[in-house]
Amino acid sequence: MSSLLNKKQIIVITFIVIAAIIRLMPHLPNVTPITAMALFSGVYVTNKKLAFIIPILAMFLADLILGFSGITFFVYAAFILVSYIGLSSKKISIKTILLSSLSFFVITNFGVWLMAYPKSINGLIECYTLAIPFFRNSLIGDFFFAGVMYFGFEFVSKKYLQTA
Repeated sequence: MSSLLNKKQIIVITFIVIAAIIRLMPHLPNVTPITAMALFSGVYVTNKKLAFIIPILAMFLADLILGFSGITFFVYAAFILVSYIGLSSKKISIKTILLSSLSFFVITNFGVWLMAYPKSINGLIECYTLAIPFFRNSLIGDFFFAGVMYFGFEFVSKKYLQTA
């Protein structure tokens, strides 16, 4: 493994850790870097297993501080899918951010429906309808943080990883 690759992966992991720390700061509901963090990991972590493990581990450590919820399993399952989206697409784009946001919304709100709403089509519709304002906030956070992570990584890569 070359030192360039090691340095690059350290920078990638640092970006993911910073995103997890930002999640601990006060923020608007659902305007967080967590989905962007999982997508970024899938795109930039070269070890496929670690591409899934690192964002889950970062979330787990943050959840030790923030607390776990009844839908934690669904949140982590959504992260696995989002990391897979990044791993399979190998890029951060409007399409992958939107697909990641939508996947996270569908999976996590399915968990909310299972735990808190009547198990009927009306309960399902009510759950997803009431979640729409949170989805708007998620989109804002996902696009903002995916952009910051992508462009920040490109900047750092050009400045510190260029070979002579």
